[in-house]
This record gives sequence, C-alpha cells and structure tokens, in this order.
Amino acid sequence: MSVVPPMDLSLQLSVPSRTEYIAVVRLVVASLVSARRTVADERIEDLKLAVSEACTNAIEANSAAGLDSPVVVNVWEAPERLEVCIADSGTGFDPDILPEHPPVTDPERLNFERGLGIPLIRNLVDAVRFESGPTGTSVWMTLFGSPAIDKGADETGEILRVVLSDDN
Repeated sequence: MSVVPPMDLSLQLSVPSRTEYIAVVRLVVASLVSARRTVADERIEDLKLAVSEACTNAIEANSAAGLDSPVVVNVWEAPERLEVCIADSGTGFDPDILPEHPPVTDPERLNFERGLGIPLIRNLVDAVRFESGPTGTSVWMTLFGSPAIDKGADETGEILRVVLSDDN
C-alpha cells in the first residue's frame, strides 16, 4: 500500500455562477500552474479547457437547481501532482450513466450537440473523479508533474496580481 503525500491548498476561489467568470477562473488556474509547476504548455492548455468545461457544467447545475450559489475552485499541490476541484451546489448526477458518444471520426457524432464536456475533461487531464450527491458535485482533475525548481510563491503572487488587476 502506497502512502499518498499530503497536499497543500494553493488557491481557493469562489466566483458568481455566471459564464463571464469562466475566463477569470481559467486564467487564474493556468497562471498558478505555469508559475509553480513544470508542465508543458500544451498540458496547461488542456487544463484550461478542462477547467472551462467543469465551470460551465457547475454553472448549469446551479442554474438548473434555481440556485445563485457560487462556483468554488480549489487547487491543491503535492510534490508529484496538482489537483483542481470545481464544485457546484446543484442536485448532482451519476457520471456512470451518461450516454457513450461515438468516436469523433464517426458522422453520428454530429448528432450530439451537448454532453461532450465530461468526455472531454476525461481526455484532457491525467485523472478525474466525480463526487456527486443531492447537495452538489465536485469535479477533481489531476495533473501529474513536478514543482518548478526556480519559481516560487512570490512570482505566483505577482502573476495572479497582474491577471486580476483592472489595468489589463
């Protein structure tokens, strides 16, 4: 049995359940990852897309439940991985009963206008798990990779300050 090292909470963000905040979440998470981890640019782009899909689903879940609850984003770090959790307050769902989509090369795929977010998330990150119940859903996305050697918390704070400033 392997021992899982403890993870440190690096970011906690709560945003209104509105689509205009998806870009903010995506930029903040990507900035944190690029400043603090050794991750290829393509993997950061994958994570940005996965975060966008998870946030969109969270906003839709809150809206479908008639809630004005925020979407909560947490990022944890351990030496070998980074985990992003996007949580809503909707009614929950069972990801195991979602319909399977045809391969992207199959013309039948064009009949699916919705429901591509979860399969996309599963393909974009190294691991994903869903914790869902009557009080909401949390989507846990994991990227494996080492911390950046020459980048520290001070640079992370500066990047986040620039991303969130009103001057940009």
